[in-house]
Amino acid sequence: MPSAHHPTTILVINCGSSSIKFAVIQPQTGIELVIGQVDRLGETHPTLTWKINTKQQQLTLSRSNHTAALQKIIALIPEDLEIDAIGHRVVHGGEQFTQSVLITDDVLAGIEHCSSLAPLHNPANLAGIHAATTVFADKPQVAVFDTAFHQTLPRRAFMYAIPYEWYSQDRFRRYGFHGTSYAYVATEAAKKLSKPLGELSLIIAHLGNGCSVCAVEAGRSIDTSMGLSPLEGLVMGTRSGDVDPALHAFLATHKGWTLDRIMQALNQESGLLGLSGQSNDMRTLVSAAEQGNDRAQLAIEVFNYRLAKSIMALTTGLSQLDAIVFTGGIGENSSSTRAEVLTYLTLLQPTLDPERNAQHGTQSAGRITSDDSFPCLVIPTNEELMIARETLTLISTSTS
Repeated sequence: MPSAHHPTTILVINCGSSSIKFAVIQPQTGIELVIGQVDRLGETHPTLTWKINTKQQQLTLSRSNHTAALQKIIALIPEDLEIDAIGHRVVHGGEQFTQSVLITDDVLAGIEHCSSLAPLHNPANLAGIHAATTVFADKPQVAVFDTAFHQTLPRRAFMYAIPYEWYSQDRFRRYGFHGTSYAYVATEAAKKLSKPLGELSLIIAHLGNGCSVCAVEAGRSIDTSMGLSPLEGLVMGTRSGDVDPALHAFLATHKGWTLDRIMQALNQESGLLGLSGQSNDMRTLVSAAEQGNDRAQLAIEVFNYRLAKSIMALTTGLSQLDAIVFTGGIGENSSSTRAEVLTYLTLLQPTLDPERNAQHGTQSAGRITSDDSFPCLVIPTNEELMIARETLTLISTSTS
């Protein structure tokens, strides 16, 4: 372990379906020595933006895939910056991984086994692990699983109404995702609301290219919108979210599509992109809608309505509701999304404060509603810090 004179330094790699966030963090202090992000992977010109100390730089990548982007990321870390361990966000751990683990060959095989349940994510997560192994062969690596946080779901919430043998034999069930984000945001919400986490009941909406909602009571996940895979639930950037299960059969019968083709369409050609015909990026769609584009407006309306509908549905499992929290790229930055969603939540009687909302919750302890109405907050997530903390815990345990 590093000495007291050399704080532990963790490289965090967080591969999403169309982005990569990365950071070099000292988890004891929360200091970020390097921080950056690759945006719009899969599109023509993805951008790599990073900051070392106070100097920010940007680069347009010529190759639009996770492996090439990760090679660029690792190459830009200063040679004199000693990395003690690498922490990886891994989306799907099934029932096999109920907590963070040190990465071994068996763990890699387990992550690979779960790839069919998260085809946009687990392969990208594995690419991050392999890229880091090439450069940091002698350093411990830790996998932090999105699904682990949701292992507290009661069976009434995680079971599907399918033949029971499908669960008992194959573990087909609701798993939930974005768990690392929810764990961090719930803790921060307790601070901002000045109430112990163990006494709080929250609905948290994590909205990015992938979107989900989670009901959190006393710091534990009790229900969530994503399911067996990250395809279920809300409308997302390129994912359909909930559709009639019979759609697969109709597409096979009427279009002659294979199952692989159907899954490609639902994972990569649907959601905001499919509805708008333009983009999976909310910023682009809001701009287009403001210029009168009806398809962009339609995509936004469906996204917001389905989100509000899911928020209200997830209150079913809570004993009370203390606040709704928005996080993730859209949740933190799209004031128009938050404003429209609140118009559907009239039963809760939230009164939006336009000035607070325009400031994205940076004032008033994150609150975007008036002080005398139902609390709605914006809390920036920090999955990288949570991953760094988990990594520190694992490597400390392994060497103690």
